[in-house]
Amino acid sequence: MAKKIKKFTGSIAALDIGSTKVACFIARLQPDGAIRITGIGHQLSKGIRSGHIVDIVEAETSVIAAVHAAEQMADETIENVVVNLAGAGLTSRSVTVELTVSGGSVTERDLADILVEGRASVESDDVEIIHCFPVQYTLDDVKNIRDPRSMVGEKLGADLHIITAPATMIRNITNCLAHCHLNAADFVASPHVSALACLEPDEMELGVTLVDMGGGVTSVAVFAGGKNLFTDVVPIGGMHVTSDLAKGLSTSIAHAERLKTLHGSAVPTSSDHQAMIDVPQLGEEDSGDGGNLMPRSMLVGIIRPRLEEIFEMIRSKIEVAGMDAIAGRRVVLTGGASQLLGMRELATRVLGKQIRVAKPRIISGLADAVSGPAFSSSIGMLEHARRKTLEDRQHDPSRKSGAFARFVQWLKDNF
Repeated sequence: MAKKIKKFTGSIAALDIGSTKVACFIARLQPDGAIRITGIGHQLSKGIRSGHIVDIVEAETSVIAAVHAAEQMADETIENVVVNLAGAGLTSRSVTVELTVSGGSVTERDLADILVEGRASVESDDVEIIHCFPVQYTLDDVKNIRDPRSMVGEKLGADLHIITAPATMIRNITNCLAHCHLNAADFVASPHVSALACLEPDEMELGVTLVDMGGGVTSVAVFAGGKNLFTDVVPIGGMHVTSDLAKGLSTSIAHAERLKTLHGSAVPTSSDHQAMIDVPQLGEEDSGDGGNLMPRSMLVGIIRPRLEEIFEMIRSKIEVAGMDAIAGRRVVLTGGASQLLGMRELATRVLGKQIRVAKPRIISGLADAVSGPAFSSSIGMLEHARRKTLEDRQHDPSRKSGAFARFVQWLKDNF
């Protein structure tokens, strides 16, 4: 079933339903085409695991709390939201389609028809199409065409990158939002929108891999030639590292997260064996008296293998998909779990590429507290909605410009 996308009017709202947090950003489109954030709300995530809803009542509570905080700050009520997807089951498919050009030269209708044909080739009751990206076009014997509009030919072909998600994931999120009196205006792949927020145009053009390290999953997107060519998900994230620490050190999840944040590192140092940290044990009060001292090397010894596993799985997925050479020599890390000390060095060693840890580009109204890598997906969703709104306006035949527009307005005002 094809996804129906609602047009945005007035405010733009982004809802990041993650495994560790739920964040809602509200923004308004400015006359110059830029966006200004007017409301922000975020809440600890409950009822969501690895990108999937596992308890709809708890998930509703988290969503309502985040949205309500953003609405109060923006002083308005929202109905439509862009929602990100990053759970297991997010899948890339490459499709090649060829059609006969109807009128001799390629028109917008021909491009629309080829997208419809491509989507129809993968549609089923089990999956929903999230994105359909034209990678390149061919026209007769001419290949690698970026924009064939107004070009003359007989056979128009297109290589399409289609991203799908399990239909059950979409239905559960839609039901959750309906209970919160919200509509999903659009669903987007989390690594794609994070790339919109973090990547430089030259990186997208020359070849880059975006790795969005979340709490429940790590998602990947490969860009080259300015296009999204591949997307996949590794079902391991920052919370798995926390869980490993809790089990390995016999402490609570809350204390394990605190230890990871304050003392954790992805790479060992020469002082790790001498540096002692207090690890509260399960069932014991956190007295802070140093009764449960352990060397920091124990933390690193637990953290490092799990992160190596994540990067090795990413490397394997990219190689199996045949994207390693296309992706170039650059990897950009973002997401909340990317902020761990030594992450860049470990990723360099495992992936063998140049690594950059990125946070989203600053936009008007963005507070420092929500400007870090953990909010890349939220900012990217606003950018996605901004581009879509401007594109809809550009192709809206009812929108005229210049003297004719003023004449039409004069007729409306006077008659």
